Amino acid sequence: MHTALCDLLGIEHPIVGFSPSERVVAAISRAGGFGVLGCVRFNDADELDAVLSWLDSETDGRPYGVDVVMPTHGPAEGKHVDLDKLIPDGHRDFVQRTLLKLGVPPLPDGESTGDGVLGWLHSVARSHVEVALSHPVRLIANALGPPPPDVIDAAHERGLLVAALAGRATHARSHVASGVDIVVAQGYEAGGHTGEAPRRRVEPEVAARGGEGDPAPAPGGIGSGRQIAAALALGATGVWMGSCWLGTEEYQAQPALRQALLDATSADTVRSRVYSGKPARLLRNRWTEAWSEPEAPAPLPMPLQNLLVSEAHSRLMRAGDPTVVPMPVGQIVGRMNEVRPVAQVMSTLVTEATDTLKRLSAL
Repeated sequence: MHTALCDLLGIEHPIVGFSPSERVVAAISRAGGFGVLGCVRFNDADELDAVLSWLDSETDGRPYGVDVVMPTHGPAEGKHVDLDKLIPDGHRDFVQRTLLKLGVPPLPDGESTGDGVLGWLHSVARSHVEVALSHPVRLIANALGPPPPDVIDAAHERGLLVAALAGRATHARSHVASGVDIVVAQGYEAGGHTGEAPRRRVEPEVAARGGEGDPAPAPGGIGSGRQIAAALALGATGVWMGSCWLGTEEYQAQPALRQALLDATSADTVRSRVYSGKPARLLRNRWTEAWSEPEAPAPLPMPLQNLLVSEAHSRLMRAGDPTVVPMPVGQIVGRMNEVRPVAQVMSTLVTEATDTLKRLSAL
């Protein structure tokens, strides 16, 4: 199972694995895939720098990448702009009433309430890029379309590849025209930010419109080797998987989150704007249902929604209740019925995909 994506990234298997956990990323790269670290959780550039230094030493010389969240539209940022003042009091009151209704306790004294909240800001995402450029990363991906031209130019000057997600096939050619090297055809089945079209429709259209020979991995609803084979058949040159790794040993999930993931079925997700202000697929639970009640306000645009729910998400995640954890995850969560090492997951994916392709070639 060798594709053009393998040659481009210098990997054994056409499997790109996204994770906010550096342990998962390192394990994916060591197993012959391409690990991509989600940087949005880093408020501090020095912390990201330390984590990338750890990855430099723990990937055994294998390539890895980073993923930033760099919105192209949103409220202005700057020294004279207080984004907190742009959040309506009614939204704040709703969040506090909901936490009380759900029985979520406050955070312990002195515990941080803003984990990762600044990572959603354009200016902070730029600092993530600057840190990444000082390390031997192979790729910089932007979860919200192409990065700005100067970021793409800076990456290319240092020999880095640039990737961008495309939820609509019409965006693929413009991504390529802007200098993006890898277009990721994302279906709405995926966890996190998604478009509105299913992967089986987006993949062949992106593969056709992205440009002759342009690598087009496909994420969204991929949790097995058979689905990898299907993605390749639909025109992708590889797969971009995120939710799959949440059920691995290396992803050190809190017990409540682990239980929520193991208990969920494929029907237990919802596409909503309550997490970040942009449509994202999340675990469906009492927190997400509260935002669908008649008295709930409309979610705010990014990054204001992040600022609004930052403390709430910290409290929900630490509450120890599987029915309220705020977690982006794709529909493949229904396949997470056991906790396994990344290497074992990778081996199963590759073996199943290879066997499927052999069976199909014999038809």
